[in-house]
Order: sequence, then C-alpha cells, then structure tokens
Amino acid sequence: MEQGTVHANGIDFAWLAEGPSDGPLALLLHGFPDSAWTWQHLLSDLAADGYRAVAPFMRGYAPTDVPADGRYQAGALVADAHALHGALGGDGRAVLIGHDWGAMAAYGAAAFGGLDMWSRVVTMAVPPPHALGGLFLDYDQLKRSFYMFFFQLPLAEAVVGMNDLDFLARLWADWSPGFDGTEHVAHARDALRSPENMTAALGYYRALISGEVDPALAAEQAAAASKPPQPLLYLHGANDRCIGPDLIAGPNGSYPDTVLVEGVGHFLHLEQPAVVNRMVLDFLRA
Repeated sequence: MEQGTVHANGIDFAWLAEGPSDGPLALLLHGFPDSAWTWQHLLSDLAADGYRAVAPFMRGYAPTDVPADGRYQAGALVADAHALHGALGGDGRAVLIGHDWGAMAAYGAAAFGGLDMWSRVVTMAVPPPHALGGLFLDYDQLKRSFYMFFFQLPLAEAVVGMNDLDFLARLWADWSPGFDGTEHVAHARDALRSPENMTAALGYYRALISGEVDPALAAEQAAAASKPPQPLLYLHGANDRCIGPDLIAGPNGSYPDTVLVEGVGHFLHLEQPAVVNRMVLDFLRA
C-alpha cells in the first residue's frame, strides 16, 4: 500500500493508493466515522484490474489538513473531489466510489464534473439526493439519526471524545450489527482523536443541518443536489441500522440501479469485501 500527499483545493490531502501510475483513476471517498483505510480491500482489487486507485483522507481527517476556510458543506466536498481529479492525473476514464459522506461527495462531484471527467459512479450506504425525501419524515429513521442532531450541540466534541472516542465504536456496532469493526474503528480514532479533527468531522453535520450555502461554492452545492449523468450503481446493506433499508425500498426511496446486499450493515464493503468488490468490478467492467 502506497502512502503520500497531494495538494488540491488549497489542502494537503494524505492518501493511500495502489495500482499502476498510468492506469485510469479510481477515486475512493470515505465517510464518518471512518478513514481512507476503509478501502483497503477494494484498493487492491481495483489495482489488480488496472486502475490507479487512490483513497484520500477527507478534509479535516488526519493526516489530511484541517481546512483553514472552515468549509464542510457538501459543495466543499464536491470541490475537493473535482480538484483531486486534476491533481491525481484523472481523465475521462476516471471513476468515483464513495461510502457515507463520500457517497454524498461523489454524487455532487459526478454531476459537477460531468461525463468529461467521470465515466461511472459507485456509491454505498447513503442514497442519491433525489431518493432522500423520506429521511426526516420517518419516525424510525429520526431515531436512528439522533447523532446528527446531537452533533449540533456545543458539548458534542467532549462527549464523543470520552473514553478514547468510544462513541465512535458504539456507532459502528449499532450501524453494522454483529460485525467486529475493532481494526477499522482504530483507524477512525487516529483520524479524529485531535480536537481540531473532531470539530472538523462534526462540521460536516453542522453545515448539513444549518443549510448554509457559501456563495463561492454555489455551483458545487447545486451539483450536490443533482442526479449524476453517469451510470450509477448504488449498494445498501440489508441490515443497515444507520439509514434503514426500508427507506431504500419504499416509495420515497425507490430508484433504478440499486442493490440491497443481504447479510451486511452500514459498512458493507468491509463486512463482505469479496461480495461487494465483485459487484463493483462487474459494474465498472460492463
């Protein structure tokens, strides 16, 4: 596994990578509470298929910089992915893969960059914007999403940071029942242990709830609410306890190109990497 840094959109992004330097770019974006290490299995399989697979640590997640601009809205994530495409030598063959917040960034980046920059998109665990209508209209989902509202409180950093960020381990256990995520939670702890990094990660949720739009990111923010023009594969765990699969299959969430993966929860790509990676590679090869 290669490790390095690249400067893009005013930020030094740390990354993990595998694959030939002249291969088409596969940009893999992680979510919360996670790190670039979440893609350790898929990076290897993409590299074996000829891709230059790169997984950056998202803005604010150590060892990537905490951004001086303090921007964490979806438009900022779109701008990051757009800039990383250029900084990493991407072209029209590039593909985007995202999980959780990384999925939200991928939708917007794909719509913003268009077919000239991205050929295909794979997302997991957070459905496209046009399928999220029922997220805050369903009682059971509101209970699952308690953390989003708790993160708005000034005391959130202190509570989440207690007992070496045990809060994060509890989220992993809740969201992927029965899965031992100890190794991966350790990477998340490393990325978020610093108070500055924790505030950055919570900033994603604070920007989402506030709904503020930075005029400098208006185009990127609009793209984040758009449907990508590329072929899109969406994967969701049938046992996901973060965003319930009932919202994916129901009238507010149904849409094409969706696979409900049995026997896995929110971190489906880590719970059953062989199954999920096969689906991803079959889609990219099609």
